[in-house]
Amino acid sequence: MHDKPISPEAERFLVRVAWACEIEGLTQAEAADRFGVTRLRVNKALSEARRRGIVRLSVHSAYSPCVELETRLKTHFALDDAHVAPVADTGAPVKALIGSYLGHYLSNLLSDDATTRFGMGWGSTLNHALQSMQPQNRPDLEIVSVMGCVTRASDLNIIESARLLANLCNAQKRYFTAPLYAGSARSRNLLIKQDVFADMIKRIRSVDALAMTLGDMSARSNMICDGLPSTVSVQELIDAGAVGDALGFYLDANGRRVKHAINGCVVGMELADLAGIDNVILAAGGTYKLAVIRAFLALGHTNTLITDQVTALALLDGAEQDR
Repeated sequence: MHDKPISPEAERFLVRVAWACEIEGLTQAEAADRFGVTRLRVNKALSEARRRGIVRLSVHSAYSPCVELETRLKTHFALDDAHVAPVADTGAPVKALIGSYLGHYLSNLLSDDATTRFGMGWGSTLNHALQSMQPQNRPDLEIVSVMGCVTRASDLNIIESARLLANLCNAQKRYFTAPLYAGSARSRNLLIKQDVFADMIKRIRSVDALAMTLGDMSARSNMICDGLPSTVSVQELIDAGAVGDALGFYLDANGRRVKHAINGCVVGMELADLAGIDNVILAAGGTYKLAVIRAFLALGHTNTLITDQVTALALLDGAEQDR
């Protein structure tokens, strides 16, 4: 009698447990700690993986290469966790694919009572995640938008994203209603000193976890299309060395803020503040974003990376060549 089919997410869990115990040599107790489950669940997962033929002399699954990449990413970039989406999973655009994986990840994260304040960034990848999330009942949870609003009309709205996530979780919500960019550094400094904005930035800095993505320097970037002030051109940012943005700050290939006035106009917390957050979740992929993903990883602020198989391979190839 054949086993009943299981969901891709369930199979992926079996593969991750099997890889950890059979390939990496973790004990069942250590695997339970890694994946945040009971030892009994690890034991049952190993038994099911063997019964289904996933574990023989090696791990057999379409997810096996991705689990290996996850382990290598964690080692190379000093991450706490990594999730790699197999490109063959779907013909959907990479943002939708990574968003789906992020949605499953957030469903687990936000079901945990230990997470009481969660920060939500801005971008289409994060919006796709909402479509894959399981509803939660967390009236004790607070959802916080972590970026200011763009001034031009956009199909993406950070306040709407935070509202939808809060509704999915039956959670409280707080919006950062400041503009993403002030007109000048002086205006920015005056804005963040106002009590309402200073309090909101303090809340953002105190989130237990934060989900964010990155933008490149092409028209595929929502920040380039809808967030960039009309007084700033893409070419002048590229000329300054920018490879993309993180939370509105434009970075060079080494992760440094480029020398351009726009970086002094961002209304919100500094990128350095991410170091004080327990779980900074970066959901980004696509080879066109390689440069900015590498740049942001170089800062050392990422705890969890969610990306796709092709991008993961390219990141690792680049990291190994630099050694």
